[in-house]
Amino acid sequence: MLILATTEREYPWGTLRSTNASKVKVILEEKELDYRVDRLRPGDLWKKPPEMLAKHPLGKVPYLETDRDGIVFDSTVINEYLEDRYPHHPLKPEDPVGLARMRMLENFGDEAFLVGDLPKIWMPYWSKPEDRNEESMQAGRDGLRARGLPYLEAQIGGEEYLCGRFTLADAPYMAVAMVLEVDGMDLADFPNAAAYFDRLRARDSYKSISPGTSLDDSAGSG
Repeated sequence: MLILATTEREYPWGTLRSTNASKVKVILEEKELDYRVDRLRPGDLWKKPPEMLAKHPLGKVPYLETDRDGIVFDSTVINEYLEDRYPHHPLKPEDPVGLARMRMLENFGDEAFLVGDLPKIWMPYWSKPEDRNEESMQAGRDGLRARGLPYLEAQIGGEEYLCGRFTLADAPYMAVAMVLEVDGMDLADFPNAAAYFDRLRARDSYKSISPGTSLDDSAGSG
């Protein structure tokens, strides 16, 4: 059994989830693997109790507990591990150039979105509406419009997915699609990206991270 450690909470405005752990969850779903979700308290990410540090030395999520190989942490490393350990439903290009492109675009998704401007939008949603910093949220949207979205718009072009077919490169953008579904940010200036996010949300694996899916219905298959 694979156990994915993450933070997920239900609020009146939807089910909110860790973006990096969501990036892993969709790959578990794409590969049709049996897994269970271990939900940590959001406060543990700040307090970093010893039992959490014993699993992840930086006190972060996600980390994946495996029967065969112990603990694997870091969302990019976990997804590469899942691809290599479970090669059915392959999610990597086979040629070196395609593989490099996959890794570059996956890294851009992480750096420009998941740990870049997106947290300015996403983290306030974990608070009551009256407690949110709207100025910070708008700064996150402006940052995405200035850097992340123009690059993504150009890279998508007329393709269905970043590498032609769905690959590990698309995983972080599944989490972006989740956040933007909650936020409702206007993407009229980025039609390729907007259509791309709609395609991601239409995939079966997206149901596992959708803000409209309850905790009970997204606890994994194990």
